[in-house]
Amino acid sequence: MVGSGIFPQSSLKTQAGSSPLYLNSAFQRSSGDIGQDAFLPAGYASYQINNQFWLGVSMNTPYGLTTKANTSWPGRAYGATTRVLSTDITPTIGYKVNDMFSVAAGLQLMHFKTKYTSAIAASSAPQNWSVVGLQGDSWGVGYTLGMTVTPLAGTEIGIGYRSAVQQNLSGALQGLGGAAIKSTVMLPESINVGLRQRVTNDFTALVGFEWTNWSRLKQPAVINQQTGTNAAIPFIPLHYNDGWYVSAGGEYRINPAWLVRAGIGYESSPIDTQNRSTRLPDSDRWWFAVGAGYQYSETLFFDVGYTFILPTGGDVAMNSSNGGYNPRLAPLANNLYANNSANINIVSASVRWIWDNPKQTIPASMPKVTK
Repeated sequence: MVGSGIFPQSSLKTQAGSSPLYLNSAFQRSSGDIGQDAFLPAGYASYQINNQFWLGVSMNTPYGLTTKANTSWPGRAYGATTRVLSTDITPTIGYKVNDMFSVAAGLQLMHFKTKYTSAIAASSAPQNWSVVGLQGDSWGVGYTLGMTVTPLAGTEIGIGYRSAVQQNLSGALQGLGGAAIKSTVMLPESINVGLRQRVTNDFTALVGFEWTNWSRLKQPAVINQQTGTNAAIPFIPLHYNDGWYVSAGGEYRINPAWLVRAGIGYESSPIDTQNRSTRLPDSDRWWFAVGAGYQYSETLFFDVGYTFILPTGGDVAMNSSNGGYNPRLAPLANNLYANNSANINIVSASVRWIWDNPKQTIPASMPKVTK
């Protein structure tokens, strides 16, 4: 069982060149901290049927994010609250081909929930502006595939594939009469590759790579179910690029009970100047992580970890070159330029319990719990 606390910080400050409404001296120039803290639980279990077959199940949160600007910031015209939350349950079956190869396949059952609102710009104080948008949820189905290769003693290679998942969202318009809406969102597939190499009896090197097909999101249409037409509001431009992440680290065993870990990663964000918005002012970023593990007994293990994420940019330019630009806000509120100051802290802890006695020899014909 794993629990992770995510503590993002992102503050946007309006800059010169913005439309007059955003530079009004009576209004705040800062969004405040738009990043919302979150706790994400996860759990994993496996059961060994015999020497070749395993059953597994996992529960985690592939997508979980909330941003919310200060109500007194006029930049809410380009995004007031944005929230996505998914819960992914994946039953899996694994098969050991031989001592070198193992394969697995799983079924993704994903519940997805979202909220997406903006404020309607007016001459009054921003905290008095009306807020419009949508909220909705749905279930989607996908699959996972995986393979591990052990070509040499001390060398392990893992390859994983998580399929795209189509979510047929249904919900209602907020602040626009409450009309029922629907929208189809195709969440991206991803490929992961990992290498674990034992260098000495105490030190193991780790390398990882991940690619995610964010470019398939594009611009989901929001359909008003009463009229059957595309709703003009809200406008959801998600013209993202593909993203990738590469990391390297190590694991050192101090003694039979304790080990420590450290690593560094670099992530190429799917978001750049042409598609960055006040909702998600994301950018390329560095990851720095440390952790430790403690073996309490033959069957009980504890781990803790800390990660600091440092973005390399994230300034917002809502103008005619940006996919999220709204010309209907002209001339008073169409252009918005803002500097972004951001970082993310993540704290994680986990406990692993092996139900059986790992030192006890059990015939292959009998069930065996391994994790």
